[in-house]
Amino acid sequence: MEAALPKPPPNIRLVSLSSTLATNAIVEGNGSPICLLLIGCDSNIVARAGLGRVVANDSIILIQGGHTVTGEEQFPLDINAARQAILTHAPHVAAFAVSGFFGVRNPTHELRVKRLARNLTRLPVTCGHELSTHLDAPRRALTAALNARLSPLLQQLILDLRQILTSQDIHAPLMVVKGDGSLMDTTMALERPVETILSGPAASVIGAQYLSKMEGGAFVIDMGGTTTDIATLHSGRPHLNVDGAWVGGRRTMIEAIDVRTIGLGGDSEVHLDKAGNLHVGPRRVIPLSLLAMQHPIVIDMLHRQLEQVTGKDTVNTKIGSLVTLERSPGAEQNSISSTQQKILRLLSDGPIPLSQLLEGSLEHQFLYQRSLDNLQERGLVVTSAFTPTDALHALGQYRFGSVEAARLGAAMWARRLNVSTEEFCKQIVQQVIAQLGQATIASALAEEGGLALKSQDSVGHLFINRALGIDDGGTFSVTLSMQRPIIGIGAPATTYLRPVAAQLHTDIHIPEHAEVASAIGAVATGVVQTSRILIRPLDGSNIFRVHLPFGVRDFTELTEAVAYARNTARRLAKHRAHEAGANSVKVHIEQHDKTARVYNDKIYIETEIIATAVGRPRLKE
Repeated sequence: MEAALPKPPPNIRLVSLSSTLATNAIVEGNGSPICLLLIGCDSNIVARAGLGRVVANDSIILIQGGHTVTGEEQFPLDINAARQAILTHAPHVAAFAVSGFFGVRNPTHELRVKRLARNLTRLPVTCGHELSTHLDAPRRALTAALNARLSPLLQQLILDLRQILTSQDIHAPLMVVKGDGSLMDTTMALERPVETILSGPAASVIGAQYLSKMEGGAFVIDMGGTTTDIATLHSGRPHLNVDGAWVGGRRTMIEAIDVRTIGLGGDSEVHLDKAGNLHVGPRRVIPLSLLAMQHPIVIDMLHRQLEQVTGKDTVNTKIGSLVTLERSPGAEQNSISSTQQKILRLLSDGPIPLSQLLEGSLEHQFLYQRSLDNLQERGLVVTSAFTPTDALHALGQYRFGSVEAARLGAAMWARRLNVSTEEFCKQIVQQVIAQLGQATIASALAEEGGLALKSQDSVGHLFINRALGIDDGGTFSVTLSMQRPIIGIGAPATTYLRPVAAQLHTDIHIPEHAEVASAIGAVATGVVQTSRILIRPLDGSNIFRVHLPFGVRDFTELTEAVAYARNTARRLAKHRAHEAGANSVKVHIEQHDKTARVYNDKIYIETEIIATAVGRPRLKE
């Protein structure tokens, strides 16, 4: 009999969600299959953006059309080619992404294809111009593709959360934290899930500042289950990356908190790197201690696997790993192969050892491993293996899951490496501390004018490793002192971050309720929506063109163009803020005129109008 959920407190007026789902999906390469329609683009854009690593090559369709830098039609839109591509790929994808050449200067082709895809399929459709107004066709296409891949994942999360809220008789508005720390309601979040990348870190930084009351500069380090996020406070406020957030080695066009995200957390997989050294992450797995708590049969599986392990067995890396079902396929059902369907049926009864799943000929192993990798990318199945969480269980420092399962997993590794179980677990803890220290120093270097250590910088790596105690031999020692304190949040903060701060000779603040800083930050913020409109003169004429999110409009007088742009930007920002769930809204307008001096004359270049609407979220009455 399942334990009943605790009764929620009365009069809940707002529910706010900060989620690492989007960030983790990009870091781990997960997401639903999509079709990307590129209008007026060529194969160079596909290559420059690395789109082939995000979307299957046969699902990237180049369509004639697009615009010029002034917003004129480059080629007529080949609407028949768009229709054929949509009908061909609709049965095999969960969403579409559309991005056109200079679509931010004139989005009419993108909007026509979006309407067509919606009418033909009813599937979610993302347009590049809706996510950014900045020029950079490859990055805009990448951002649109990532948004489309994330849409079904976020939809499932929101549906699950709504069911839980309804079961608890909670009917308050549900909001989602964006990557810049502001809020939007779930309807907008489902249209723009990529804007929730770094949602968790943004809420955490706001929560960390709120709890610590720190008004100066600091590093905020939030260590969770899958990732560790390192951000900075400047004068008590989160620092934003206006050029576009980096996530999983990819640069998007989403303005979000400036954060360094690494695949290192309590649930990160322990493995041997190419040099044969222990390493943690970046892949997230289910800790053995937690899987065994959910499926007690795992204990027997681990006992049998331990009997198969021999000393110095560094070849059979599948021993000690299990595979389990994460979720059932939804819209992806039609694109699942017969082998993948067999794997899902096998897992429907519970976890299976990875070595058992891959038993058979080399051909069988190759086929099943490839199918399994694809299912993991989609978030349908997940691996369970030894993690830092298991190491803490085995050392007796944490008792949330099965200690026996953790010790069995540790015993397999210890036997392979010819060390004691306790020594192995201590090595894992020290490895996590070392990797956290390296990431913190990397963030500090990035603050110093964008400095970064290159892989060939052997001296730099030696100095950092000496400072962190990773390499304590040789004829000299190194001491590093950070000039900013660390605010540590997240459940593992006390275990790992205090030693990191000690090695870097800086203060550390772990505020009360640090483990729920993200939840606190999620409700301590508000709704912010921005509308940007560009005005540029057309060469050789007295025409001033206003580039709008729904097309272009020309004026013969600059003052008229500016007045129209200001009014439109104000109206759009206010409308978007209300759509995002704001109650009363205040709008602030900025006007940036760009000119150039040629001899004694001042030449007009362009004007950018930025309207920012700010408001508190609507509450349940």
